[in-house]
Amino acid sequence: MNLDFFKQTRILDGGMGQELLARGMDPTGTLWSAKALIEPKYHQLIEDIHRDFIKAGAEVIVTATFTARRIRLKENGLEDQFENLNITAGKIAQNVKKDFPNIYVAGGLPPQYLTYEVDTRSNDEIYQSYNEQAKILNPYVDFFYLDVLSSVNEIKIAIDAIKEFEKPYLIGAHISEGTRLPSGEKITEIIENIKHEKLLGLILACVSPENYELNKNELKKLNIPYGFKVNGFETTKPNLGYTDAYKKSKSGNPNEFLGKRKDLGPENLKKISKLFKEDGATILGGCCETRPAHIKEISSIR
Repeated sequence: MNLDFFKQTRILDGGMGQELLARGMDPTGTLWSAKALIEPKYHQLIEDIHRDFIKAGAEVIVTATFTARRIRLKENGLEDQFENLNITAGKIAQNVKKDFPNIYVAGGLPPQYLTYEVDTRSNDEIYQSYNEQAKILNPYVDFFYLDVLSSVNEIKIAIDAIKEFEKPYLIGAHISEGTRLPSGEKITEIIENIKHEKLLGLILACVSPENYELNKNELKKLNIPYGFKVNGFETTKPNLGYTDAYKKSKSGNPNEFLGKRKDLGPENLKKISKLFKEDGATILGGCCETRPAHIKEISSIR
């Protein structure tokens, strides 16, 4: 894959997990999108969503592996399915690519511990977690997407963990609010403190449009392709913390405790994305609560 791919405007897909729920998947515990990998009756639904994002204009689809991480499966008594579920996600994405050979499949490597929070485990544990998931996904993907990571340390370790596969990577850094990662670090430190050899670009992942706006000038300073996967949540920093709030949720749907915005319909997100594009962003996409209709509008400004 050409490392200059994201130097021109490219369209990413939208949010898989929330789209599965919107289309009728019944959630269980904290499994979220992994539920659709576990139950074969939902495999076609994952495939349909990938296809619908592509038909809407996405040039990249991300494997449905955000909660196919070991810790989420372990807390639901399903750790023994770790390898199988990641293989399933890779095969589904590849099945879609057969009909759309020009699209790219990104291997989604999520935070391996908690969501929107710093991984406090040892570096060896973090490395092992990223490496084992990447190893399973590697045969099915064109590049790796470091999805919603919260610290420079996690990003550095994730990059080290995928080096053996010799594939490029796109960084998806998360900022819940303000101008710093949950670790307290600035975005620029991701570039200054890590040696990058196969970097495709850096985006802010699962952030509000307003938070992207706050950080766009910092992204510009990096002199690399940049952009966003914006969400439609009201917050990504609930009072209880994401993990505890999720475990106490009654519905199993994150928008129960993160809220769902009513002002980010497809047309409005198109207007916002157009402004961001005109300001220099070349990587445009959506995250939670962004549907194929949103991606269709975003892709129209390409």
